[in-house]
Amino acid sequence: MRLEKELIQVKQENKELREKLLYYENPKNSRNSSIPPSKDENRPKRNQSLREKSENKVGGQEGHEGKTLEIKSNPDEIIKAVPKYCAECGLELTEIKEEFIERRQVVDIPPIQSICREYQIYGKECTCGHVSKGQIPKTVTSPIQYGSQTEAMISYLHSRHYIPFNRIEEIMKDVFGLPISEGGIHCLLNRFTEKARSTYNEIKQKIETSDFVGTDETGAKVNGKKQWFWVWQNEQLTYIVNSVNRGIDTIKRVFANGLPNARIQHDRWASQFHYDAKGHQICTSHLLRDLKYLIELYKSSWASKMKILIKQAIELKEQLLSIEDYQKPNIERDTLETKLIELLNFTIALSEKKSIALQKSLLKHRNSIFLFLYHLEVPPDNNGSERAIRNVKVKQKISGQFKSERGAEIYAINRSVIDTIIKSNQNILHGLNLIANFTSD
Repeated sequence: MRLEKELIQVKQENKELREKLLYYENPKNSRNSSIPPSKDENRPKRNQSLREKSENKVGGQEGHEGKTLEIKSNPDEIIKAVPKYCAECGLELTEIKEEFIERRQVVDIPPIQSICREYQIYGKECTCGHVSKGQIPKTVTSPIQYGSQTEAMISYLHSRHYIPFNRIEEIMKDVFGLPISEGGIHCLLNRFTEKARSTYNEIKQKIETSDFVGTDETGAKVNGKKQWFWVWQNEQLTYIVNSVNRGIDTIKRVFANGLPNARIQHDRWASQFHYDAKGHQICTSHLLRDLKYLIELYKSSWASKMKILIKQAIELKEQLLSIEDYQKPNIERDTLETKLIELLNFTIALSEKKSIALQKSLLKHRNSIFLFLYHLEVPPDNNGSERAIRNVKVKQKISGQFKSERGAEIYAINRSVIDTIIKSNQNILHGLNLIANFTSD
């Protein structure tokens, strides 16, 4: 009797150890889960990517519009190379008419030099006794100050190109001939950010009325403490916020009334399901990585079938090109829905604990799996939001951290404005200069 109990105990221990060993032999990494590449202990083989091998040749594809330096029809300066003497016999050629052979052009940047613009205010006394003064731009408020283009350039270097303060100081001195201290740079960034705040608030208002919004969040150090940057974006807008919270509190603070007009896309983070919205779409890229891990871990047939189904749905999405395609009956879409229900109710082996957990999660959010097949504006993945928030990690990688809450706020505001300018196909520096010319009125 004692031996039987010991045997049962040993078998149970053996089972538990085998399960633990299975996880060690098949660890999660950036290619089969949401773990960032920086956390990979050993980089996985490159052929483990979710991307399938393409039949296309390497390089630019047929129809791709290339870019090259083109000859200009109206050059700014023409220098004629006319011979004065014969290279063979030395005869003077001054009286002989020259003939054009070819032209070559050099495109270069002229020396950059800052300018100082002085406004002299004059007054005139009317016969009535009143003295009227000449008007100057409202943005000129001090006896001497840096101009709007300098503000725009510093914001451009800081928030678009991630350049730290000491290197901005170097660029302003060496390239533009403006010796601005780090304190002066911070002051100009502050000034620009306050001018950009109205544009930033306008972006938020437009997000609140959008019919589609993708969202994501990422951690970042602010004054030595971990905080969170959130992004809400679509094809026209990007809105970034810094917060101490990764949960529902941030959502309630930023969008107190929810996003009632929008269908929201995210990576299944629990807090994201708490919006007041028309619907939710979970990211299929995240889902495919989760399924890939289960296939590696258990050789799961359920995960393999679900992976095939998700890819078929993505392929169908590529065929739906107009609103009419979404509105009319679609047999292929109905078939995918039927297969999805079968897989969500499929009996998975009890040994596949993680597969069962994922199935339960998907069953709970069943209406958020194929939402993209019913709405033109909803993509199958949340890659747009990941791209929109990745710049925060790049900034932190270069600068180490944000040294203050104000610094994090400045970056969030300016980057939101810059990314929105990019999405509107405008010149970034020109757009920033327009904002820098705003007045407080």
